Amino acid sequence: MTKNMTVADAVLSRRSIRVFQDKPVPLDVLRRVLDTARWAPSGCNFQPWEATILTGAPLAELQAKMAVTPMQDPREYSWDDPEVIPECKARLQKVGAAMYTAMGVGRGDGDARADFVRNNVSSFGAPAVLMCYFDRRMGPPQWSDVGMWLQTVMLLLRGEGLDSCPQEFLSMYAKLIKEFIGVSDETHIFFCGIAIGYRDAENPVNNFEREREPIEGNVRFMGF
Repeated sequence: MTKNMTVADAVLSRRSIRVFQDKPVPLDVLRRVLDTARWAPSGCNFQPWEATILTGAPLAELQAKMAVTPMQDPREYSWDDPEVIPECKARLQKVGAAMYTAMGVGRGDGDARADFVRNNVSSFGAPAVLMCYFDRRMGPPQWSDVGMWLQTVMLLLRGEGLDSCPQEFLSMYAKLIKEFIGVSDETHIFFCGIAIGYRDAENPVNNFEREREPIEGNVRFMGF
């Protein structure tokens, strides 16, 4: 953690950054973060997470390939099924409206919205991207373990003064990514990318107000 930053500070200051500075991320910082994150919890100590981090020429080459390649069909996995739950859909719509309003993109401006979505391919200009994947034999409990590891990584990045954006969107190019980094599609499933870098603190898309449910909406206390 940077001086005077607490765990709570890291949690509250972390957000999905969608415009990054053109500033490289030091390898020693990434190694320190990943070395610490390996202590994240996992059921049965399976430690199911695997990752490759790209920067520079390899990252640019992969992104150029994705830019001219159609999204794969079928998907690697379904990540938006909860949209059928009214509460989840409402939360999605609210954060989407706030984000596009901050950018000055109107509800009916389909071209501008599509252009912004395509920025996922370049990971919003992040200088480094972590590609996360794991063995296909892992079940739902291990997916949860991978999530805990990724959250640990993102909070440790904040502690180093870095920012991130988790990108399930990159699973739309899972086979291409796995082929590029030398991971077997037969044995491994690709989960997500994590864009890593330094936020553009002035850009409106990195500053719009977000909301979270009050704890009363999701948590009950018994016996207190």
